[in-house]
Amino acid sequence: MSFKNLSMAAIAVVALSAPAFAESVISVSDPFARVSTKMAKSGAAFMVISNTGDEADQLVSVSSDVAKKVELHTHEDDGNGVMKMMHVKDGFTIPAGGKHELARGADHVMFMGLTRSLAHGDEVTLTLSFEKAGDVILNVPVDLERKAGHEMQHKHGKMKVEN
Repeated sequence: MSFKNLSMAAIAVVALSAPAFAESVISVSDPFARVSTKMAKSGAAFMVISNTGDEADQLVSVSSDVAKKVELHTHEDDGNGVMKMMHVKDGFTIPAGGKHELARGADHVMFMGLTRSLAHGDEVTLTLSFEKAGDVILNVPVDLERKAGHEMQHKHGKMKVEN
């Protein structure tokens, strides 16, 4: 086989396989962001991340221009009945064929040092970075009216979300 034919065959293989590599198996549903007050210096975002793929993926980081620092956080009991919020450096695993919920009082995206106020109806651009799927860019609505016990409809029935 000549070099020209070999090159053309390699290009064809890459061109035909590129759509398979580009197809993401990660999806996000029901994203929303909140702040506690109009003068708040911090806020949080919540959502349900689904993975329809055959392999688990890892949400490794998150970024946004709405805050000086954006991290993945969780709440943990300190052993004395007090919940402590902490940065999760390794991120969150999104299981194959499963989902991972980011919810109030649990795993969430934390905005620290807000660069602007977040009013009801605003949108926050958020980039979720996954180990395998790469970056997923979302426009997340700011919803300051959600109440505890908000119920969402999903393919697998109702899921109660504590807000």
